[in-house]
Amino acid sequence: MSDHALPAVLFVCVHNAGRSQMAAAFLTHLGGDLVQVRSAGSAPADAVNPSVVAAMAEVGIDVSAEVPKVLTVEAVQASDVVITMGCGDTCPVFPGKRYLDWQLPDPAGQGVEAVRSLRDDLEQRIRGLLHEIAPEGRA
Repeated sequence: MSDHALPAVLFVCVHNAGRSQMAAAFLTHLGGDLVQVRSAGSAPADAVNPSVVAAMAEVGIDVSAEVPKVLTVEAVQASDVVITMGCGDTCPVFPGKRYLDWQLPDPAGQGVEAVRSLRDDLEQRIRGLLHEIAPEGRA
């Protein structure tokens, strides 16, 4: 199977430092080579939230080397599913794409204890999404 046949998912939040980074990391971890994964922010932060890095490390996923990226029209166009997490109307909408809006609390300024429940919620959502878009997957 060629790369373009894989379902492509884009996770978008404001800073691309918390929710979208965790979601992308889980989908990459659980989906492996069955999906293409991107994440971006409408106003990217300088670095991934340290509490997010710590919470993900607790479940064996290293996001310490990730860098927040700016949301581009090209990233949206190249994706089959676009999942927004609190970025409001800043995400461009194109026909033929599937859009989901996950209402999740922003982990900015939160300690690792507060980020754990968000992490666990995201993992369950990602497992459900993976089962939907790549049923032959491992979720």
